[in-house]
Amino acid sequence: MGDIFAHNDKRIDGTAERMRLDETDQRLIELLRGDSRLPAATLARILGVARGTVQNRIDRLVRERIIRGFTLRLSAEAEANIVRAVTAIEIRAGDTRAVVAALKGIPAAVAIHSTNGRWDLVVDISTTDLASLDRVISHIREIPGVTHSETSILLKEL
Repeated sequence: MGDIFAHNDKRIDGTAERMRLDETDQRLIELLRGDSRLPAATLARILGVARGTVQNRIDRLVRERIIRGFTLRLSAEAEANIVRAVTAIEIRAGDTRAVVAALKGIPAAVAIHSTNGRWDLVVDISTTDLASLDRVISHIREIPGVTHSETSILLKEL
């Protein structure tokens, strides 16, 4: 099994360079996963390093796309008016890049995952109502290269 804290980076000449995250990077990522709003000073105190070191590491991890963004989690009450679904998509051979590019243009497609098995992609969808979800699903099915899809509405997080 691969190292989840190893990162492939492209050199100027186009070859891949495998970057290894040190223990401080790994601990920083774990702390940010728990609460991405922790102040740099608090992170520095927990990690035993200077605040500037924490900020520089965060900036580097974002710049090198190891950290892809910061997000929030809503309470069940706050999500009561949100319709969430997952759509599994089968793509015609050779059309993956174009389909992914089209999906990235859909604001309600909050995450796109490649997968194995029958389906090529799984898309997490978040809308405000069923009518919006229906429009998003219809739009996905009309993307050139999408051959089949199957959507499941998420009812309740357990």
